[in-house]
Amino acid sequence: MSADHKDVAGYWKANVRLILGCLVVWAISSLGFAVLLRPLLMGIPFFGADLGFWFGQQGAILTFIAIIFFYSWRMNKLDKEYGVGEEG
Repeated sequence: MSADHKDVAGYWKANVRLILGCLVVWAISSLGFAVLLRPLLMGIPFFGADLGFWFGQQGAILTFIAIIFFYSWRMNKLDKEYGVGEEG
């Protein structure tokens, strides 16, 4: 790995920004839609249940799985961009 201190700092800044963005999306999905906004979403039917209940039971989990794949894809791009890919 031949990155200078500036590149390492930029890499970790981008990594932390990505993590925080993923956590915000996860919090909005799991806490926001499933708990806080559930009274507003109760009248919206979605797959046989109201939207708030669906997010609490399945939507937050599916969102979390999507976030995992997104994070992996984006980290691979960041690794290539900053030259810190896996050498095997």
